[in-house]
Amino acid sequence: MAEIRVENLRKTFGDFVAVEDSGFVVEDGEFLALLGPSGCGKTTTLRMIAGLELPTQGRILLDGEDVTFNRARDRDIAFVFQLFALYPHFNVRKNIGFPLLAQGVAKAEIKQRVEETARLLQIDHILNKSVSGLAGGDRQRVALGRAIVRRPKCFLMDEPLGTLDAEFRDVMVRELRELHNRIHATTVYVTHDQLEAMAMADKIAVMNQGKIEQFGTPSEVYNRPATMFVANFLGSPPMNFIPFEGGLEKGSGTVLVNGSAIDVPQLHEDMAPTSLSLGIRPEHIRFDDAAPLRGSVYGAEYLGTTQIVAVELGDDIIKARVSSDHLVRIGETVGLTFEGPKLSLFEQDSGRAIRTALHGGSNHG
Repeated sequence: MAEIRVENLRKTFGDFVAVEDSGFVVEDGEFLALLGPSGCGKTTTLRMIAGLELPTQGRILLDGEDVTFNRARDRDIAFVFQLFALYPHFNVRKNIGFPLLAQGVAKAEIKQRVEETARLLQIDHILNKSVSGLAGGDRQRVALGRAIVRRPKCFLMDEPLGTLDAEFRDVMVRELRELHNRIHATTVYVTHDQLEAMAMADKIAVMNQGKIEQFGTPSEVYNRPATMFVANFLGSPPMNFIPFEGGLEKGSGTVLVNGSAIDVPQLHEDMAPTSLSLGIRPEHIRFDDAAPLRGSVYGAEYLGTTQIVAVELGDDIIKARVSSDHLVRIGETVGLTFEGPKLSLFEQDSGRAIRTALHGGSNHG
């Protein structure tokens, strides 16, 4: 396997900028998820790494070699598509072995490698079955097998679980991560599903409008979002934003929300008077009858062990994730406390996170 290095990558289609000045490194054996909404540039980035699209500018290095303008067939990568792209007139064995057959590998070696790959994916019992009659999960395993059997330098996957139903998708998320742990393949995985990215990836690049807004571990992008977009895109429900006016000075650790003082991490930088927002995850809000910050229960969503309670706080509605044992009534007044160390601060105009003692830099990609 090999390191993938992307430097100042840009792709335009006429006047439209699909990818703008993207740069990141996927270490040897690492699993990177390109995460973002439809149209953000993640698939275009993947296709440029694969050689299916040529960049307008920038460089792509694979295992130290500049492959920016190499053809896809010369890059030693394997691409797994969303729609499987299997040969319906072949059985499973022939589908998996076809790349080796095209390379002129000896029949005995093809047989050995196909059977090894099938055992790895736990589909050795269906090698002689037609792919046209397989369930979605097994068809995806065959597509993965066809990629793995080549033993390429890296794997590129474009929303490979997008067509599966929820049950199969959950199974395949677990199996893909277990497979990665076994073969230590350098992998770039495109998805719009945050749960897939958080469950599988070692690193996540969150993309928006052609740019990487944050690059980091799942814990970093979730707990220390670099922008309001990242904070809003990750999490279900997403982070709450509570706007407030006023300047904050370096070392300041208190803001006023709805007339109540809220402790926040101390700033690393002075902030001139501007529109700011306090960011707080639903799971970092607690109900406390003695708390001076008060709100009115607007609604509740029961989720089994927890519930999502919507609370009117001045002109805003925020959501708290609390135990389902906590009884709430629509319209009742509740006291709220926030876990100060878990709070984030953002500039509303730019959307960027403000550097604090606990959150450090904004961690842009």
